[in-house]
Amino acid sequence: MINETIKKAIQENSEEMIAIRRKLHSEPELSWEEYETSQFVFNYLTELGIECRKTEPTGVIGTLKGGKEGKTVALRADMDALSVEELNVDLPYKSVTSGKMHACGHDAHTSMLLAAAKALVGVKEQLPGSVRFIFQPAEEVATGAKAMVEQGAVEGVDDVFGIHIWSQIPSHSVACNPGPSFASADIFKVHFKGQGGHGAIPQNSIDAAIIASSFVMNVQSVVSRTIDPQQPAVVTVGKMVVGTRFNIIAENAEIEGTVRCFDAETRDHIEEQLKIYADNTAAIYGGTATVEYIRGTQAVINGDESSELVRQVAAEAFGENVVYDEKPTMGGEDFSFYLDEVPGSFALVGSGNAEKDTQWAHHHGKFNVDEEAMATGAELYAQYAWAYLNK
Repeated sequence: MINETIKKAIQENSEEMIAIRRKLHSEPELSWEEYETSQFVFNYLTELGIECRKTEPTGVIGTLKGGKEGKTVALRADMDALSVEELNVDLPYKSVTSGKMHACGHDAHTSMLLAAAKALVGVKEQLPGSVRFIFQPAEEVATGAKAMVEQGAVEGVDDVFGIHIWSQIPSHSVACNPGPSFASADIFKVHFKGQGGHGAIPQNSIDAAIIASSFVMNVQSVVSRTIDPQQPAVVTVGKMVVGTRFNIIAENAEIEGTVRCFDAETRDHIEEQLKIYADNTAAIYGGTATVEYIRGTQAVINGDESSELVRQVAAEAFGENVVYDEKPTMGGEDFSFYLDEVPGSFALVGSGNAEKDTQWAHHHGKFNVDEEAMATGAELYAQYAWAYLNK
């Protein structure tokens, strides 16, 4: 199953891969602003002889046609950075742009997939089928994958595979359990309207601050008392803006939060309950509520066959001890939009190493990647494609 030419190519090109990652890390671009990054990717693939095209506005799709007829497997990497101030002040390749940072490892994903593409070019004539390379913008705002799908990223694709560097598991480990992996991630916004008035004359007012506070306290019972405990779910209120002045009873209150779960029926139920709780809470105090529920990413559900292939490839390429069982995360990933179209799976490659200070949580200003683990990710990309096409 494992191609030794691919393994050797990844090893020989690891220094170049790390250099590319450091370049991308120092030059972060936010979602839908990945112009320089996507141009670099386009040029690199073109120089490898891979047929590629740009998508609007900042995506890249490349296709490597093998020497034999067969299926098409897609490999995906995301490219965008975050609005995070880098705290790794002594890092020689730290971000040169204040307030922007690759704090989630997308620089590593892009570099690993470029290295995988280069390795697969080396076995092109033996490939029974084609490999589609998807370099996606705007994962951090959960809109990039959907846009890529709409522009034909997975048309004609039989299977899709993605990787995320993961600082929460040991370096070089590979996790890809069948079933739920990442949760659906939705946003809700609630506007409560009361009746403002003087802070010293409360009897003539309807206090939106009390309505909003009551809602925040009570809405947790949607999860604790209306959902099957065996169906994981999270409702978090992350923002509340109420009132205008210390001695004015608030007329308006704005609340924003997120909903995470794995089950479609649970998702529908929470959306409905949020509206019921908001309306009824407002009515108790004589106010009104307006709820906006915005569906974001779907849950990432790994296919049984694909995830098993990932685990087999990882065990054969790196050893049985590398395969890691990681529990599902309530984090969101728009890779789900590809899985809505074709079978596939999404793997985690460990990068957590306290000795190298790479154990920091994703989206933290001190997040960094154990660069030695990138070779694991790059080879996993390429070996998965090889194994799938040769099934």
